[in-house]
Amino acid sequence: MKFSQPPFVTDLKCLICGSSYPHGNIFTCPHCGIDGILDVQYDYDQIRNLPALRDKIRNRSLDHWRYRELLPISPDIPLPHLHIGWTPVYDVPRLARYFGLRKLFLKDDGRNPTNSFKDRASAIGVMKAMEFGFNTIACASTGNAASSLAGLSAAVGLKSYIFVPERAPEPKFTQLLIFGATVFRVKGTYEQAFDLSKQSCDQFGWYNRNSGTNPFLVEGKKTAGLEIAEQFGKNIPDWVVVSVGDGCTIGGIGKGLREMKQLGLIDRVPRLLGVQAEGTKPILDAFASGKDLIPTGTNTIADSIAVGTPRNWRRAIRQVRLSHGEMIAVSDEEILEAMRVTARLGGVFGEPAGVAGAAGLKKAVEQKIVKSNETAVIVITGNGLKDIQSAKQAAGKEHLVEPTLDAVADLLEKQLKL
Repeated sequence: MKFSQPPFVTDLKCLICGSSYPHGNIFTCPHCGIDGILDVQYDYDQIRNLPALRDKIRNRSLDHWRYRELLPISPDIPLPHLHIGWTPVYDVPRLARYFGLRKLFLKDDGRNPTNSFKDRASAIGVMKAMEFGFNTIACASTGNAASSLAGLSAAVGLKSYIFVPERAPEPKFTQLLIFGATVFRVKGTYEQAFDLSKQSCDQFGWYNRNSGTNPFLVEGKKTAGLEIAEQFGKNIPDWVVVSVGDGCTIGGIGKGLREMKQLGLIDRVPRLLGVQAEGTKPILDAFASGKDLIPTGTNTIADSIAVGTPRNWRRAIRQVRLSHGEMIAVSDEEILEAMRVTARLGGVFGEPAGVAGAAGLKKAVEQKIVKSNETAVIVITGNGLKDIQSAKQAAGKEHLVEPTLDAVADLLEKQLKL
């Protein structure tokens, strides 16, 4: 079946040289090679002039498809039945006081179908695969992109092949298997898994979902920025805090926020705070130096942001700079602490990469990058059940007792004496 093109997409533009290419199954700029990441362009004037645009969006279902004018999908393709996006935002005053902030919110993207932010991107990925006539789709991932692709592929009837580094947490690759994906655990790093997935897509004719190079995947990620703008409106926080791995997530959220400002749906764009793990911070290093990125190792418990050779680093840095934002790095110990306090003071259980933003915000307040009288929203990108081993490190030990009231009383007395 032949599908019509997305009605408001104009072209694809290289982030390095600015060359434009027609909408189609193209990944990177032919002139700039693998580094020439493309960005989807829209006719914003046409979108802005649509009759009652704000009311149209407001009256649609509460999911990320409500922003269809700003998504690169054909209007002819049936949408997945899974509920994606429009994740809740919580006001967390106790966590705000702990961080020393006037007001703090958590946006819990662990509520997506496969419990991570990456469902936003995979939803677009499977739509584009169908639009371009593929029945098989593949990607490399440290875990969340993989499980989201497996789940979304199952929802629309595509076959999926997933490449994960050997160190990927067991709950994540178990998710892949239950959704029916063919899983390749690669004896190597994420970068090696990424290269192998690309080679396999080229060799076997599979659609490549990798958001590091596929220009359409970022458009799904930007829906979190579109949602933040609509959910807060005139009360949009001063800062949006995002953990950073490949650069696609913060780059997408930044683009979404800027689009809502461009369309007149918000008055200002909040500043972005990008947070990397100290053991894997190549984008932060490039941001600080103003020079090209130098690949690094991947030494962190936050596997979902353990990307030593990020493909979308330019997009990430561009959006942070456009917002007059900042970047910061946090240790694994600070991430484990963030897992505890985000759950105990905010009621949201996030995996290490999911709460890295919380660790970074606390550090940014301590360093006075973020002022105590400012407001912020942290995007929690993945549910804590994704990485039980790290959660056990953060949570502490349970108490084994005899089934008697005296045993409970004795334990409580011992705790009081500590």
